[in-house]
Amino acid sequence: MGSRYTSRTFILELIAIAVALIFLIPFYFVLVNSVKPFAAILIDAAAWPKEFMFSNYAKVWEIINFPRAFWNSFVITVFSNIGLVIISSMAAWKMVRTPGKFSKILFILFVAAMVIPFQTVMIPLMKLGGTLGITNSIPGLIIMYFGFGVPLSLFLYHGFVKTVPVEIEESAKIDGCSEFGVFWRIVFPLLKPITVTVVILNTLWIWNDYLLPLLVLQDAELRTIPLAASSFFAQYTKQWDMGLAALVLGITPVVIFFLFLQKHIIKGIASGSIK
Repeated sequence: MGSRYTSRTFILELIAIAVALIFLIPFYFVLVNSVKPFAAILIDAAAWPKEFMFSNYAKVWEIINFPRAFWNSFVITVFSNIGLVIISSMAAWKMVRTPGKFSKILFILFVAAMVIPFQTVMIPLMKLGGTLGITNSIPGLIIMYFGFGVPLSLFLYHGFVKTVPVEIEESAKIDGCSEFGVFWRIVFPLLKPITVTVVILNTLWIWNDYLLPLLVLQDAELRTIPLAASSFFAQYTKQWDMGLAALVLGITPVVIFFLFLQKHIIKGIASGSIK
């Protein structure tokens, strides 16, 4: 019985390793070809580089003004996350603590918004953004991320808030704590696992998003990293050596961020979404 279990576990581990290697193949192509000359990529994209052209990164740094693009992506991601955490956590807490038809209908509407394809609202969104004067600006883009990010964030918070004992809040109110104080001093610190999960998921989405910034931001000074990297792939020319180096520079910060905080994802989702 034990040997059979060990053999089965060994086979499952081999399958898991094989699947992991398959998923890592695209990263191999990106990393390897980012340090090759353009001609070497055309000859054999899968081959190990004969010479490492790290100068590709230096050229990309200057061509796309990487520090500026990085700062734009950083500002958009940070402030979008701050707004999404504040709005979603407070809204979810209020819905859970004031049960009723209105709260239930409102929650269903937020959940239903998650299944609406972005392409169906692109044109109305741009018309509304132009009317309000929030297009071609970073604050306007952040406001739009609030609208698209709240449904999923609120859904995760809504499930997690149910695990917070209401007796703790009642005790705080008896001690004279205001409703605002109850949330920020008592409830919000207990939401740390799901908050980290929400921040990670939204960071991966916002940092790598291409379509919405493409529609909203027109000025070159406002470009995010994905927009800046796309400049190497025009209709008639594709600078694979420069473009792949730009992709590596762009994904490195978010990969490091994900690796540091990945342990919180499973814990937060398991504690929140299935409650």
